[in-house]
Formats: sequence, C-alpha cells, structure tokens
Amino acid sequence: MADYDPNEPFELAAYNPEWPKIFERENELLAGALGDHAIEIEHVGSTSVPGLRAKPIIDILLAVEAFAPLDEYKRLLEPLGYHHQSHDADDERLFFWKGIPRTHHLHIVEYVTWEHQRHLLFRDYLRSHDEIARLYEEIKRQLTSAFRGNRPAYTKGKTAFIKSIMARAVEEATNPELRRLMDEGEHFTPPDQGQSPS
Repeated sequence: MADYDPNEPFELAAYNPEWPKIFERENELLAGALGDHAIEIEHVGSTSVPGLRAKPIIDILLAVEAFAPLDEYKRLLEPLGYHHQSHDADDERLFFWKGIPRTHHLHIVEYVTWEHQRHLLFRDYLRSHDEIARLYEEIKRQLTSAFRGNRPAYTKGKTAFIKSIMARAVEEATNPELRRLMDEGEHFTPPDQGQSPS
C-alpha cells in the first residue's frame, strides 16, 4: 500500500473549470464500483465551489445507507487506486485517498447524518454567498503561507471559520431539524419523502 503523508506539501491553485469534469469522471467510476452501496455521490470541498482557489484535490462525498465492513470498501475501491486512511472519526466517516501527490479524497458517510449533511451545507452556503467564499479563500491563503508543510495545522486553522459558517448555514436553512441534527449528531428524516434539504 502507498504511504499516506499527512504533511504532503501543497499549494492553493486558481479555480480550474476542469475540476467538475474530473469529479464527473470519478463519479462514474465510483458508481460502477460501488453499485447498490452508494445512495448519493457528491462533489464537495473547495474544488466544488466555482471561482474558489483550492488545493487541487477533488473531495467526494459518498453516502451509504449503513457502513459495510471496511474490507468490503477496500475490495471495491483499491482497484480504482484508493487507499484507506484511519482517523479519529472512523465511526462517522471512512476516508480514502488517491494519487501521489493526492488528487482525490473520498469520504464515505451514512446518509442523512450530520456528517453527511454538513459537507453539503457548507458547499451550498459558499456557492450562494460569494463574499463568504472570498473570505474563506483569504483565510486559506494566509494559512497556506504559514503552514505549507504542515497540513494538520492548516486544517485546524480553518476549523473555527468553518464552524461559524456552518452555524449560519443551519440558521438560514428551511428545515429546523438541521439544528437538532447538528446539536445531537443524530439521523433525521428530511421532508419531501426522504429528499435532502436544499
């Protein structure tokens, strides 16, 4: 297995209109490999926000009904070049990566949990609030300058801003159940026969 380097050097790149196309190609591969395991596959993270500078890594959110054994995902994903990496929240999100240097991050989550919804809420909030997206970009630029060789510190530096934006996004969302979901970390049943909130 390829070694995972938590401090792999990185740079922010100007927005690339090819990023959504790269996601779509990977989406087809993942849908073919995962089959009925996958309920939803979404492009998330900074590369999913038009115009936003980002590390050139495609973040992919794959929602499943319930986690299968880890070995099952390894069996299905390793032929596509993905490697599993353990982390502190393995019970909420399984993390796989691809490429050296990394080109794709795959986050497997259970459908309609907070871990699932928070990625979509943050993405959609940045897409619809350009001034917040620009502020986020500036924060990332400063953190990149300070922590180019220390990815964990870079990620930690973004946490407070992301949490503040998530609180705004939940307040503005039309579904009040999202507040409870964020506070309690439970499953919830979205309106409209199980469709995710817009």
